[in-house]
Amino acid sequence: MKTMIFKHLPAAIARTDFAEDFLWGVSTSSYQIEGAVHEDGRGESIWDRFCSEPGRIRDGSSGAVACDHYHRWPEDLDMAKQLGVNAYRFSIAWPRLLPQGRGAVNEKGLDFYSRLVDGMLERGLQPWATLYHWDLPQALQEQGGWANRATVDAFLEYTELVTRRLGDRVKHWITHNEPYCTAFLGNFEGNHAPGLKDHKTALLVCHLLLLSHGRAVPLIKRLVPDAQVGITLSLHPISPASDSAEDAAAALRHDGLRNRWWLDPLFGRGYPSDVLQALGVDAPTVLPGDLRSMASPCDFLAIRPQRHEQQASSGPEPEIDAARNLELLERVHQDYTPPALYLISPESTASSLARTSARLMPSGPSPRSFPRTERVSF
Repeated sequence: MKTMIFKHLPAAIARTDFAEDFLWGVSTSSYQIEGAVHEDGRGESIWDRFCSEPGRIRDGSSGAVACDHYHRWPEDLDMAKQLGVNAYRFSIAWPRLLPQGRGAVNEKGLDFYSRLVDGMLERGLQPWATLYHWDLPQALQEQGGWANRATVDAFLEYTELVTRRLGDRVKHWITHNEPYCTAFLGNFEGNHAPGLKDHKTALLVCHLLLLSHGRAVPLIKRLVPDAQVGITLSLHPISPASDSAEDAAAALRHDGLRNRWWLDPLFGRGYPSDVLQALGVDAPTVLPGDLRSMASPCDFLAIRPQRHEQQASSGPEPEIDAARNLELLERVHQDYTPPALYLISPESTASSLARTSARLMPSGPSPRSFPRTERVSF
């Protein structure tokens, strides 16, 4: 693959400025688009339950129908092809395949994703599959959800099922999408499913999500030897609001739990000691072998950059500036050296590409501060 280097960002760029094998992608997730939540043997997910509870969703909407992708997927893929993209990131609904989370397999669910993947390939769309985009089977939640270590084993059963069925055609796999959201928005802030508000539980969920990722990576590679496997993290560019020692300490604390808590164990450093000390008795219990499993070598890291945050020790938070995403990518590229780095971005225009720069940076020394760019993905 040809490496592209932008020494100076042009005021406007066109698709023809990019290499022919540059990947342009779109992204979806199962609960947000599929609908058909009661059809063909699909089980209940935590988002089905969450949306059914009064007061959880402001306007009372749900994903019961959504975009009706389950029935209209050929039209959706046709639109993706018409857009001119050549990669398609999608997620698989765990309860559509294993209605109880483990055990009995729903063959109709497997057949749906098999047809969907075939449809992508027929249209020249490279499939990128996300195994977990937040729709845990409700049956597993009732047994403790991601705060129960047994859910890690269930995730591996699910992963094996999917990769055995689709691995002959899907070669790019993402284990988890933004596990921060699963852990903290779902189990601490309570505004995502399953709607819990417990800090200690959220931290345990973090740990078991990372463990499930680390244990899934070698499993996928064993079943799909030519697979490329990674994870998607949501990370924030963080900086102090001033030069004061107090603001610097505030930024370090926030960066610890927001960024380093995920990056450090994934890249073999274990949990950051300053974060563990701050968490005290709320820190998750780490069993022998957990950290080694979390650090299973990946082929890429995908990042969903969030807004830049300037942290102050007191007073209102200053204005959030999205222009610092490049610094975040540079930092991860230089400090952790993932084999490949992808940007998951809602921006979709050529001009926005110029503003937010690289979507993938190969590891290793860069000849200058601006990262090398090989491909766009999603």
